[in-house]
Amino acid sequence: MNPRQLKTFLAVIRHENLTRAAAEVNLAQSSLSDQIQALEEELGAELFLRSRQGVVPTPAGAVLKAYAEEILALNDEAKAAVSAAAGSAGQSITLGTLETIAAERLAPWLSLFRKKNPRVGLKLKVNGSGELLAQLQHGSIDVAFTFDREQQDERFLTRRICSEPLVLIAGRDAQARPPESLTALSTVPFVATETGCVYRHLFDTAFAEANIAAPSIVTEADSIATIIRLVASGPGYGLVPRLALGPAATRGDVVELPWPGKPPAASLVMMWRRRHVQPPALTILLQSASEELSPLRSADARLRHAG
Repeated sequence: MNPRQLKTFLAVIRHENLTRAAAEVNLAQSSLSDQIQALEEELGAELFLRSRQGVVPTPAGAVLKAYAEEILALNDEAKAAVSAAAGSAGQSITLGTLETIAAERLAPWLSLFRKKNPRVGLKLKVNGSGELLAQLQHGSIDVAFTFDREQQDERFLTRRICSEPLVLIAGRDAQARPPESLTALSTVPFVATETGCVYRHLFDTAFAEANIAAPSIVTEADSIATIIRLVASGPGYGLVPRLALGPAATRGDVVELPWPGKPPAASLVMMWRRRHVQPPALTILLQSASEELSPLRSADARLRHAG
């Protein structure tokens, strides 16, 4: 087994399609099939079942998946450790995060980090929470900044940064009244993210824990900025992170209403893979994030700077 074969194997796992997997790893489909066949011959087991519906792993293929991911992650760690020991000039870190966090939390901090650490290259990928975990798992990102779903995974380390409140909003022209209770709120229309998104999870959980049916979702959108604009122009309510309101609240496009009871909040966390040897650049970045991204610490730093 070599890294090239394992990367090809995992691409087939992800896409369940030989053509799309071949495109990802920049191979002709015939070359991809040759690699998989060679891997199967070496291991003495069939790794995939092929049919008109697609390509799915056999039980043997499912077992190999976890080992392939671990082998490739260890391969990357070894390269990074050797590079650091040899004093190679510059390292690169790839971050993954949600759209709102990228714009409102990470952008100012990353600019400061880059000035303090000019030899560290930075790449930023924006995606949904489910895709971020998948990217972290197969090593296409080094660290994920996302909201905690309280799902334990021994492959990852997690560090809490801060708590981000979610707020109830309505359009300025909707003449919305503050809801008296969750029961009253359950009868009004909402604009929300799709099922699977952390914001939608918090929304659904708030009503489920109170044993109240969730409100009707009149529109689903995969962008918080789009949800705010839809709420501003329509009759629906929305539950969004306060940090995303910014210009919309300043312009008066939407109004913030009190949430009946304890308002939902999400823990902003950073997650990274457990490693035998952690790249020095990643250590520096994690330390900086812990010190600079906490709202209280950031406020203290601004006060010291002003003084």
